[in-house]
Amino acid sequence: MQATAKPAKPAKTFQKASGRIRDEIERAIRDAELLPGEPIDEADLADKYGVSRTPIREALLQLEAQGMVTSMPRGGMLVAKMNLQQLLALWELLGELEGVAVRLACQRMRPDEKQALIELHEKSAGIVEREDITGWQQSNLEFHELIYRGTRNPYLRQEVLRIRTRTGYYRRHAFAAMGHIRHSFEQHEAIIDAIRRNDCDAAAAAMIAHMRPAQDAAALTEFIVNLPGEVLAS
Repeated sequence: MQATAKPAKPAKTFQKASGRIRDEIERAIRDAELLPGEPIDEADLADKYGVSRTPIREALLQLEAQGMVTSMPRGGMLVAKMNLQQLLALWELLGELEGVAVRLACQRMRPDEKQALIELHEKSAGIVEREDITGWQQSNLEFHELIYRGTRNPYLRQEVLRIRTRTGYYRRHAFAAMGHIRHSFEQHEAIIDAIRRNDCDAAAAAMIAHMRPAQDAAALTEFIVNLPGEVLAS
């Protein structure tokens, strides 16, 4: 007797497709592959992922609910832009959340997890010497990801990544404009030193300082002046 074929599960397949596409669009925004104000072409995405427009639209609606994309008056979506006040407010919040994350990680990471973080930091010294911006950006992501895992709090990680996505282009622009790889490395060193000493409050303070868009008023003014006008909302 032939086995009866199991019925297809279109709803689950649809949810999986829309979730995968949402994650990919979110990553592209975070990595500044999609820039603030840039239209999102549903047809191109449908061709790219080999799906109909329905899961594409569902993914975009989810991202719109998170404030990452916005609807255009005549239809379609574009990557959300922020005005300067919104950007600085989100950046401030990101710094505070990153501070909470490293404080929890300092308290909760196992010794082997702390050692992995230390070794990652030490290996990044060569990247700094080469002034490899792309390599540093990847190492920096790994550094922060190890800290997020160490918090044992997936909700905190989720919120931090949401804000990192929304501010991704602007943070990359600030980093490229100021070219402070070595300074960023030294800030990581301060965080690592505090974790080694199990001084979790000092680790949090060092992280908040690390996440500031600029270290003084003059640098902040330079960052603001050099932001392309087309990526800022009015």
